[in-house]
Amino acid sequence: MAAELRSELAIRPIPRDIRVTSTSNEERRHKHSRSSYSEASPLTSRNNSLTFRPAKRPMPSPNKTIAVINASGRQAASFIRVATAVGYHVRAQLRNLEGVVATEVATNPNVTVLEGELYTKARPIEKMDVDVTRNGPISGIGVNHALISELFRGAQLAFINTTFYGDEQKIGEALADAAKKAGIQHYIYSSMPDHHAYNKAWPSVPLWASKHQVEAYVKKIGLPATFVYTGIYNNNFTSLPYPLFCTELQEDGSWVWQAPFHPDVKLPWLDAEHDVGPAVLQIFKDGVRKWGGGKRIGLAYEMLTPKEACELFSRGVGRPVRYVHGPIEIKVQIPEGYRCQLEALEALFALGYSDPKKQPPYFGDIELENSCPRVALELWEGPRGLEEYAREVFPLEEQANGLTWMLPEDDDGGGGNNSHRNGNGTAHPHHMNGYITTLAQVSLESDGEDEDDGLVMRGLKRDDEEWLA
Repeated sequence: MAAELRSELAIRPIPRDIRVTSTSNEERRHKHSRSSYSEASPLTSRNNSLTFRPAKRPMPSPNKTIAVINASGRQAASFIRVATAVGYHVRAQLRNLEGVVATEVATNPNVTVLEGELYTKARPIEKMDVDVTRNGPISGIGVNHALISELFRGAQLAFINTTFYGDEQKIGEALADAAKKAGIQHYIYSSMPDHHAYNKAWPSVPLWASKHQVEAYVKKIGLPATFVYTGIYNNNFTSLPYPLFCTELQEDGSWVWQAPFHPDVKLPWLDAEHDVGPAVLQIFKDGVRKWGGGKRIGLAYEMLTPKEACELFSRGVGRPVRYVHGPIEIKVQIPEGYRCQLEALEALFALGYSDPKKQPPYFGDIELENSCPRVALELWEGPRGLEEYAREVFPLEEQANGLTWMLPEDDDGGGGNNSHRNGNGTAHPHHMNGYITTLAQVSLESDGEDEDDGLVMRGLKRDDEEWLA
C-alpha cells in the first residue's frame, strides 16, 4: 500500500493581484537561471528560500602566504590544515618527510615544503657562516640561517612555534630577524612564561624560559606580533610509562595519573590538534589592529583541576581515573634537557604542594590565566573538550601507539589491559606543551647512538608524532 504523502505546512493561496500566464520552456529555463534578487522578484517578495535563492557570492582565495616551522607538530599541523582549507598558501619547514603528518603536509597542494633542520652542526671552517650556540640542551649547534631566510621568501604572515632542538633562543631570534627583514605583516609566536620573571621566588622552567626570551626579543625589534600561550594538551595523556602525563593502567582496568600539580588548583587545558588551527587563523583574520602590539592570548578552552580533569577523562573512557598528588616518576630513558625541564616543573609546583594558594599560575601571569577560556572562545567557539577527547580520540591514539586495552580480549590474545608495547618493544614520543619527549625505547635499552646530541628517537614511525611540537 503506497504511503500517503502529508504535509504539516499550510499552502499559501496565490495573491489575487498576480496573474498566472503560460510560459514557454525556453523562457522558464532563463527565468530560473537568474538570481532571485531581480526586478521580477525583489527581496521584499521572498516567501520561499528554495524559490528565491540569492546568487552565490564569489569567495576569492586569500592572496597571502604564511611561514610555518616544525610543520608536523600538533600546533603547526592543526593550523596548516585549517589555513590551506580556506585558500592560504603555506611555506612549511619540516625536519624530515617521515610519518603520516609529514606526508599529509608535503602532499598538500597549498604547501611548499622546506625540508631540513633549523640548527646545523658547526665545523671550524664554517664559523663565519653560523652562530655557534652553547645555551641549549644540545650544545655546539649553529643556526641554519639559509633555511630560515628561505622560509620567509614571499610570505606575508608567520606562525612560529620553536622547539628545543638546537638553541631555542638563538633560533627564535634568528627567525624574528628574518621575519623583520622579509617585512612580515603579522607574526604569531607560540610562547610560554619564564616564571622567575614574574616572581623571583619562582624557579625558571628552562624550556619555557627560552620561549619567554624569544618573545622579549620579538617585542624588542618591533615585529607586529601576537603571542599565544597554549594550555596543557589533552593529547598528553598516555598509558605508556612516560613521565608527567602517564595514566598508569591498573590490573582492574582503571588508571592512575600522578603529577606535582595541586589537586584543587585549576589548570588551562587545550586540544592542540583540534583547536589551535581555527584559533590562530582567526587571529590572522582579525589582524594586528585587534591582536597586535605584543598582545598575549591564553589558548585554553577548559580550566580544570587535576581531579576535575580525571573525572572528565573517566566519563569519556568509561573507566575510573584517579589522581595522585606526587612527584614525577621517570621510568624510561629521556634526554637530559627534558630531565632538567621536569625537575624545574616539579620544583615550581612544589611551592603549592600543601597550600593551593601558593601554587604559581601555569601561565605565570594571573591575568592571562583568568582570561581563559573567555578570550579563546572569542576566537573559536567549537573546541573539543577533555571528555570528548577521551571518548573519541584517546582510544585511537593509544591503539596507534601499539596498546590494546581498548580491544576485546579475544582480539589481543587476552592481554589487552596490560599491553604497553608494540611488536618490537618500542614506544612512541610524548609531548608536553609544544615539546616532545624523545622516549623511544621503553625497555631502557640503548646502543649509545645520538646520546651526545639528545636525539634518541627510534622505534615505530607512528608517524604523526615523531617530532611533535
